[in-house]
Amino acid sequence: MAINKKEIYYKCLDAVNQKIEKYQNEMDMIKESMEANDVKTDYDEDNRGQLLGDFEKYAEYLNQAQEMKEKLANLDLDHYSEIVNFGSVVETNKDYYFVAVPVGEIILEDGRQVYAISTEAPIYQMMKDKKAGDSFNFKDKEREIKRVH
Repeated sequence: MAINKKEIYYKCLDAVNQKIEKYQNEMDMIKESMEANDVKTDYDEDNRGQLLGDFEKYAEYLNQAQEMKEKLANLDLDHYSEIVNFGSVVETNKDYYFVAVPVGEIILEDGRQVYAISTEAPIYQMMKDKKAGDSFNFKDKEREIKRVH
């Protein structure tokens, strides 16, 4: 059964949009908390420093999620290549992989699992530039590429 690349893409996009919304909401809550805590005491200064640190952490997460969304936006869903590269859906004898953004496990409508990975992922480095019929070793397990979509 053929894999639906567009379904995988939209599920990844949904996951990234959820991350963006989550991080934006966290930042909004921290900002409100900081604005509400304008009373100056030693405890408040420590708390404000912690809130500021949390705000910066979520700002970095938000930036990473927005970069993932940009990568997805630049993906050509109709592009086909016989070799594994950015945008490929790779079917191995063990799993399916979508080389785009590091969202993790995606469950398709038909129940199949696809692992959305980035080009930075160690497993991608092992399958990069390979094609159907090629094999690679990852975590001491031999995997054969069945198809590249």
